[in-house]
Amino acid sequence: DDWALEAAAKRLARFGNRLELHREAFAGLAKLLVKRPCDGVLLDLGVSSPQLEEAERGFSFQSDGPLDMRMDRRQPVTAEQLVNELEPEELAEIFWQLGGERKSRRIARAIVEQRSMQRLESTLQLAEVVERACPRRGARAHPATGVFQALRMAVNDELGQVERGLEAGWSVLKPGGRMAVITFHSGEDRAVKQFSRDLARPYTVRGDMDLPELREQREPLARELSRKAIKPSEAELDRNPRSRSAQLRVLEKI
Repeated sequence: DDWALEAAAKRLARFGNRLELHREAFAGLAKLLVKRPCDGVLLDLGVSSPQLEEAERGFSFQSDGPLDMRMDRRQPVTAEQLVNELEPEELAEIFWQLGGERKSRRIARAIVEQRSMQRLESTLQLAEVVERACPRRGARAHPATGVFQALRMAVNDELGQVERGLEAGWSVLKPGGRMAVITFHSGEDRAVKQFSRDLARPYTVRGDMDLPELREQREPLARELSRKAIKPSEAELDRNPRSRSAQLRVLEKI
């Protein structure tokens, strides 16, 4: 994200040549740090508030903008393409798996019906279609909230990036080094939790199921420093309400 890189350069300029900035996905971390092992790695998987608030990026329905949602504008696929080109079953699967949307099929059908009459190109267009399909009826959250989250995650392959980023981050840690990961979505947290547990247990598993007869003993590779996810305090929530869904997990390389 060019904007994020520029913002980081200004904010961290006081560190001078101690700071290096690179435009790269989490998965590219190992490539950037060849022969440069680290004492610590922090993966912050959240979207920044300025990104959400910039209408041209298309992440939010708070103001009208194009259905883009790409973190890296060099990548070819946009939310507009997904919304207008995927089959209804594929859309429903995205809304359910990535947005936890219980009415995913109804919303997908409404989108397909609308696009047959007019291509969906803007954030407010999409939000209105979702709201007509699932009226708010006193609910505090807008009914399109989960749909927008799901599309953003699909466009940017966020869960895939998490999995590859965890592997890359772990590979560059020194023994005794620590990796901290901040997640904002239950699917991301599950991936981090499973990654951490797999490294911390004293055995590997041959196959897909963890059965006693398939286990091979080994020394643990990691120590979980946060067996349970660390959540923001009430004081932090008062300062930053958007942190309410944040969860932090930390593991140490043995």
